[in-house]
Amino acid sequence: MTLENYMIPCLSKTLFGFECMGCGFQRSLVLIWKGHFIDAFFMYAAIYPLLILLAYLILTRFYKFKNYRKGINWLSITSIATIIISYTIKHL
Repeated sequence: MTLENYMIPCLSKTLFGFECMGCGFQRSLVLIWKGHFIDAFFMYAAIYPLLILLAYLILTRFYKFKNYRKGINWLSITSIATIIISYTIKHL
């Protein structure tokens, strides 16, 4: 059994035939797990901003930095912008 056997299928792609803005995230995580970092970026460009945001959220859960909310806001905006831009480029 591999990780690919446990992936959740995209509901949007299954029902409507087009990819959603989250398509590729799971496959990108598997590629990172296997050590294919560049392939993971090309599969889902927002993987790295999202992982940095997740790590920052976990870190700020235990350690409250001065202006930590600005960091969360900035990383969130960066992640959302990366998702929208990569989705738009993919479908041009």
